Amino acid sequence: MSLRFKVIENAIARKAIPVETPEGDPSEYFGIHVFNNEKMLKYLSKTCYDALCGTIYNGTPLDRATADGVADGMRRWAMEMGVTHYTHWFQPLTGGTAEKHDSFIELDGKGGVIEEFSGKLLIQQEPDASSFPNGGIRNTFEARGYSAWDPTSPAFIVDDTLCIPTIFISYTGEALDYKVPLLKAVDALDKAATAVCRYFDSSVNKVYSYLGWEQEYFLVDDGLYAARPDLVLTGRTLMGHESAKNQQLEDHYFGSIPTRVAAFMRDLEFECLKLGIPVKTRHNEVAPNQFEVAPVYEEINLANDHNVLLMTIMKKVARRHSFRVLLHEKPFKGINGSGKHNNWSMGTDTGVNLLSPGKTEMEKLQFVTFLVNVMMAVWKHNGLLKASIMNATNAHRLGANEAPPAIISIFLGSQISKVLDDIEKLGAKDALHMGPKQAIKLSVSHIPELLMDNTDRNRTSPFAFTGNRFEFRAVGSSANCAGAMIALNAAVAEQLQLFKVEVDKKIASGMTVEDAVFTIVRGYIGECKAIHFDGNGYSDEWKVEAAARGLDCETSVPLVFDKLVAEDTIQMYACTGVMNEKELHARAEVELETYTKKIQIEARVLGDMAMNHIIPVAMRYQDMLLGRIEKVNRLFNGRSESMVAYDVKLAEKMAEHMLQIDELTEKMIDARKVANKIVSEREKAIAYHDTVAIYLDKIRYHIDKLELIVDNELWPLPKYRELVFTR
Repeated sequence: MSLRFKVIENAIARKAIPVETPEGDPSEYFGIHVFNNEKMLKYLSKTCYDALCGTIYNGTPLDRATADGVADGMRRWAMEMGVTHYTHWFQPLTGGTAEKHDSFIELDGKGGVIEEFSGKLLIQQEPDASSFPNGGIRNTFEARGYSAWDPTSPAFIVDDTLCIPTIFISYTGEALDYKVPLLKAVDALDKAATAVCRYFDSSVNKVYSYLGWEQEYFLVDDGLYAARPDLVLTGRTLMGHESAKNQQLEDHYFGSIPTRVAAFMRDLEFECLKLGIPVKTRHNEVAPNQFEVAPVYEEINLANDHNVLLMTIMKKVARRHSFRVLLHEKPFKGINGSGKHNNWSMGTDTGVNLLSPGKTEMEKLQFVTFLVNVMMAVWKHNGLLKASIMNATNAHRLGANEAPPAIISIFLGSQISKVLDDIEKLGAKDALHMGPKQAIKLSVSHIPELLMDNTDRNRTSPFAFTGNRFEFRAVGSSANCAGAMIALNAAVAEQLQLFKVEVDKKIASGMTVEDAVFTIVRGYIGECKAIHFDGNGYSDEWKVEAAARGLDCETSVPLVFDKLVAEDTIQMYACTGVMNEKELHARAEVELETYTKKIQIEARVLGDMAMNHIIPVAMRYQDMLLGRIEKVNRLFNGRSESMVAYDVKLAEKMAEHMLQIDELTEKMIDARKVANKIVSEREKAIAYHDTVAIYLDKIRYHIDKLELIVDNELWPLPKYRELVFTR
């Protein structure tokens, strides 16, 4: 039996691992590994607790005495939980998380040690800034960088380590992470949105932005994963012919969850709930072996921390169940890729969802005001929003198998669209009226009446309004949500600032607040009409129409990144105080460098697998065919042409495919050598996109053809039907 078949046999034989049944209801163990309000009250003095709450909720600076008190309380709680180490947990521009563990012990001066944790250690640490992506902000010999505590995101325990969420900046003060600009973008939106809210309700003092992410992922058996070097090294299959059956019957979507997967999900949920991650939903996704987990909405900074933490926890839990989690946006060709839909909304400290149609006239006007200003922001910065979610991996997913296209547009649905059209054309305030939800009556007596939402769903829309929020569907599965949320929050903040200036001018000229707001909003509806599209985003007609509308239709990943440093982007981030020009250029440089490296790795892996895995096996099978031809010819003394015709045909086909693989691999290597000599990161990335990446699918085509010819028992790699259907 071949190694491949042994691996498959082991995968089939695996049983669901019994999961420790948690004691009590979820409410009893939710957040037990989090230094939340309950722990703060128990382990901090009242003075320390009040001061920390002032910092968390009002931004009041922490003094040293309070920091020492918080640190000591955290340490005592953590050590009671069996913790021995602590770490500053931050989110560098790698897209993942980073941590350096230190123990609590300090020398006592008497030849022994004591457990200690000071406010100084809580507040600030010094990781090496030159070893993380920094876009040229730090040289290799300039290593100093700082991580600093973010009190708004509670500390938590993973295994034996106390994790303290922090920001990460360079020695010269530039942000080298996702958290700093996210916090600034959230703050900018809060200020701009609060100022606009006061046109409608003077009691509003704060506006929160909320995020509800939907994390899609694939599960693959551990053994099958290990037998695929491309999965191990790149996160996706660089070769592999489609299975005869994949997702075409749509029988996996929302289907019964396989026993082994359900055990993994229960284990994952238990770990998440202990860490305060409010996971709520789990289900099968469309593609075989694809699944989804989603939480209850949270404030955006905490929601983002929870998502990047979840991605780490998923991988650990999966290993316990002999699975590997695939977060690559397109691990398998020909079936759905994985996204991470970002459901985004805004709410006031008075309890109002600003993207939910209200009941009174002013509430309805407020809803339309914020809706249209979001549309304006997305219209003005559609290229930037695309750049915020674009990378080498997500580029494979966008525009294919239910993923939205690489053109940003907004779906509103028929009812909201009609309201905006009536406001623009008629100028009538009564157009703000949106009728109640319509009922769907079924001719089955025991089925209750169903209510229709005000909007349908459009799976081809990258940015869809879904009733009381916008769903940014183009975000990739492996992404840090902050990338998209920074761009969106900052763009909306800038737009609301501009809106307030225009409204105030109208009011100063003698208009009422209501008339001024309505007049400006009405003008905006016509101005941003190009971004509104409720049709099929997959159609070729839409690509032509989108270009005619002036939307960003660029698909080359390196060229998409140009929007990160475009003049309007620099100006937008400057006026909102989110990032300066130096930070933007650094991030663009990091994105370009990361793109180049990922394509470089894929090209090297594919070349190695083609020449060292596929070609030798194909030659072995071809030798078998040629040996059969020789034997038949010898036995029948030249009268066997018809008997070996099929063998000859297969051998010739294989020779043709092998020759193409060899020639294309050589060309790819030569193109890579040329590209590697380019100094400019932008030009190098463009070269990798235009001259190297083009060979990946060409080589794959011939390998996949060989897979259909070579004896199944000889083929060295687990095939698609085994990867996505073996549990």
